[in-house]
Amino acid sequence: MAEPAHVLVVAHQTAATAPLLDAVRARAQEGAATFHLVVPRQPHGLNKLLDPEDFGREEAERVLADSLPKLSEATGQEVTGSIGDSEPLAAIQDAINLGDYDEIIISTLPLGVSRWLKLDLISKARGLGLPITHVLAPSGVQAIA
Repeated sequence: MAEPAHVLVVAHQTAATAPLLDAVRARAQEGAATFHLVVPRQPHGLNKLLDPEDFGREEAERVLADSLPKLSEATGQEVTGSIGDSEPLAAIQDAINLGDYDEIIISTLPLGVSRWLKLDLISKARGLGLPITHVLAPSGVQAIA
């Protein structure tokens, strides 16, 4: 029996949105897989300059607490999670270096709102050599200022 695929899920504000839940549900139905959610910290305002390592952690913990049960229900198994670096590409690279992932699902806010899309995260993550699935949140989801 083949070992299950290891899927890295990367999301923040969109971690509990219907499109991401649908995507992980569909991936779980494709075949055996384990899922791990990384939520990059998002320091805001002056916190980015003062202490970006500490700020944004509490918010990321709330995202994990809210989304892990929903993702676990969608996949039919326990989904693990962790808080990542404030730069989403660094968070992905750290997770890949620490884990053994076969593919990545990245969930972003819509174009025009998403900082991650402005940073060209999807293309940069594809450069890491793993298959990427990009999930767009619905336009009603707003970025946290």
